[in-house]
Amino acid sequence: MRRSLGCAAIALVLFAAPPRSQTLDPGPARSVAPGITLYHVTDPGHLNPPAPLSVWLMRIDLAAVDLRAALANDEVVDTETVADTAVRHRALAAVNAGFFVLPTGDPAGLYKLDGRLVSDTRRARGAVGFIREGVVPRLIFDRVTATMSVRIPRRHLPDARMNIAGVDTPRHLAKLMLFTPAWHSHTDMAPGGLEWVVQGQPLRVSGEPRTAGRTPIPRDGFVLSYGGPRAPTPLTQLRPGAEIGLDTQYTALEGTPAEWRRADAIVGGAGLLIRGGRLISDWTMEQLSPGFAATRHPRTLIGTHADGAVWLITVDGRQPKLSAGMSLFELRELARRLGLTNALNLDGGGSTTMWVDGTIVNSPSDAAGPRKVSDALLVMPRR
Repeated sequence: MRRSLGCAAIALVLFAAPPRSQTLDPGPARSVAPGITLYHVTDPGHLNPPAPLSVWLMRIDLAAVDLRAALANDEVVDTETVADTAVRHRALAAVNAGFFVLPTGDPAGLYKLDGRLVSDTRRARGAVGFIREGVVPRLIFDRVTATMSVRIPRRHLPDARMNIAGVDTPRHLAKLMLFTPAWHSHTDMAPGGLEWVVQGQPLRVSGEPRTAGRTPIPRDGFVLSYGGPRAPTPLTQLRPGAEIGLDTQYTALEGTPAEWRRADAIVGGAGLLIRGGRLISDWTMEQLSPGFAATRHPRTLIGTHADGAVWLITVDGRQPKLSAGMSLFELRELARRLGLTNALNLDGGGSTTMWVDGTIVNSPSDAAGPRKVSDALLVMPRR
């Protein structure tokens, strides 16, 4: 036991953040476009112990440019490179964003786009939300969960309700799923289940349940898909013409659920590093895999500064001569020294990519080159 504790102590020393020090000077600035400034940091001293390092930092002024989330090929389950997503949307710059399942591209955590939840989560992980109540979006950070349920009003009786087990994700036996137009043109589910089309304002069931699978998803509605040939009691109320409600429940560890309901877009991460100026070092509730925080990896980060600027950061890694990567502790220290008051770790590893003005500026770690990912954050010209 003593030997194990000793090894653990050594590991904590090796991967602890460098001592608190002065504000980070990111070095010479490259002006990419009005509102976009790029920096490159290579000082090994940002690591403890020191090692080769390559960090690309992009400062964004949201008064001059916009920041938006985008899905690969505009579908939930698909992948493409960050460069391809950026070019398709005519972006000025871009980085990879949320975690996803290989090889399908199915988001692995919370994701909301254009006001619609397209990936739910019951695991309270770090997330960034975009609230658009004016010209300049406001970014919020917290550890958040989001789930959905279907509500079927009944005369003289309480509403019938059933939890939705997953949004825009493959159907499971005896579970109810919801498919949005962002998923695909149809549900892509096999025969044998029950699928109801709901559409309109208010939402109404448009016909009898379909059993052949691959039900078309209306642009102004959804498809409810149950994994089984016989509907459980709440779903027997889904008769043609029946009005239904879809309720989304958010929880936030420190903020208010109402903020997340108002968010136009939400991107989930893993490892909220700083919130409201407070450094975070306990990620137990985020259920990160063993060693994820302490091991050096390529990393991607989004954060906000007290001056209102947004920072997008990529840390190269897994390339011993170029860059070792960073632990979450080292990444948090980098964000602190930069003066960020909020910071979130996004998908990293082989996904870490920064594209600026037609060029990938960082060095993605996959031997095959830039990885195809599920989504990206795009820096856009003001509309």
